[in-house]
Amino acid sequence: MKRTILVLFLLTGGSYNYVAAQNTKLLRFLIEGGLALGGDDVATVNFTNGQSQRVNAGQGISLGVGAEYAIPSLESIRLRSSVGIKYVTTAADNAHIRLTRIPINVSGNYVFNDTWRLGLGMSFHTNVKFNAGGIGDNFTLGNASGPFIEFAYKWVGLTYTTMNYEGMLGETYNANSIGITFSGVLPKRN
Repeated sequence: MKRTILVLFLLTGGSYNYVAAQNTKLLRFLIEGGLALGGDDVATVNFTNGQSQRVNAGQGISLGVGAEYAIPSLESIRLRSSVGIKYVTTAADNAHIRLTRIPINVSGNYVFNDTWRLGLGMSFHTNVKFNAGGIGDNFTLGNASGPFIEFAYKWVGLTYTTMNYEGMLGETYNANSIGITFSGVLPKRN
């Protein structure tokens, strides 16, 4: 074990010195956001005007922060991880009805020509809560995880995630989603 750590330290240290000489940082701050659609109905909100709105398990706006690490000896490989919030609300004007969750994303990315990026990873959703805004029952869903794929051009990407939420009574909600993502790193790459 000590030998493996020493070898990794020497390889990383040597690569870091080479990359540092080129004025390039290996670890960068990551900011990301997105909009996703899809999944089963978790709840349906009925309005007094006779209309209704569904709250879908995969739907929501997300915002997150994290880090991107460029592997020194493999210039095109980047590891990303982030934590954030995913949120969807309804058009109700007398109650704040919402589904919230805390997504944690971890992915490996291959970058083509510093413009195109293909990412494969896992998304973990924790603290999944439906809040009825005081006009119905609140409930929680179990933590969930699932794979995702992302194909991006510069800072805009398309993402597909597969996942299922489980209710307190054992019911399963498909939380698969397709979305558009926006992400960037600071400081910018050269």
